[in-house]
Amino acid sequence: MGRLVLIDVASSVAILAVWYVVFSAYNRKKGASVLHWMQTACDGKGRIVDSHWMGSSLLEARLHFASRWFENARVMVRFRPRALPVQWIVSCWRHQKETLTFEADLGGSPDFHLEVMRHRWSAHNRGCISPGQSEREWDIYQPGPIILTTRTHWKRDPSAELNALMSARRQEILQVQFRPESPQFSATVHLAALSDPEAAAGFVSALREIAAGASAHRQ
Repeated sequence: MGRLVLIDVASSVAILAVWYVVFSAYNRKKGASVLHWMQTACDGKGRIVDSHWMGSSLLEARLHFASRWFENARVMVRFRPRALPVQWIVSCWRHQKETLTFEADLGGSPDFHLEVMRHRWSAHNRGCISPGQSEREWDIYQPGPIILTTRTHWKRDPSAELNALMSARRQEILQVQFRPESPQFSATVHLAALSDPEAAAGFVSALREIAAGASAHRQ
């Protein structure tokens, strides 16, 4: 009986070890592809200095740009914790997405905190069903920007950063932040939105556009 228990335990440990090795390698292969796309997207104006894994599902890479738009730049790529079965199941159950976060300091320090969330759509149910239809009718609306601020006085014209973000919304950017302290700028995007080098190039272009808007706002 004791021998069977030991065999079961050894088998379970071996299976978990193989699982960890296989899915860690899968995440690393996927991470290498993402870094390759980012390097290609920089188009000679920036390069990846180094990269390292912080666990089996978090990849960090430092970038250097020739221009002054970004300093101390880095990307944080969060994959699903595939190498750890329990965490993977929890991640799938919570519908957590894989993301890439770009962080950097700007040419000049912003004197404000600004957090912009992804533009959403809203819908209103009329509460009636048209003749011959089995589904309710919906009116779809595209709301304008909503700004929550702690300032007692706020300019009615939106900031250059917000305009730049709205013009780059096609890149599926989830969140953009500006802050006085380092990192002064960050942007997060679904990893699925960077599925090829062309999409990654669009994301990098959007980052440069937002940074240019921030520079214009400070001038």
